[in-house]
Amino acid sequence: MIPLDMSAGALAKVCGVPRTRIERLANEETAVTADTALRLSKAFGTTPALWLNLQNNYDVQVAEQQIKAELENIEPVIERAA
Repeated sequence: MIPLDMSAGALAKVCGVPRTRIERLANEETAVTADTALRLSKAFGTTPALWLNLQNNYDVQVAEQQIKAELENIEPVIERAA
């Protein structure tokens, strides 16, 4: 929102959601839901998939860091084709 010089309250008003929802998203305290993705996509002229994919990528990165040691111990069951 900083590059747009827009406050959380202003974006929330455009999207028709409480200001706290936008603030929690910006502070990484809550995830992007389908509802929020639809609203953000309309406000920014993007697709809902963009917002949901951003959330999904973030979730995968966080999970990967949390279970990194366990992942290193997993052996592939199928060899990759060369």
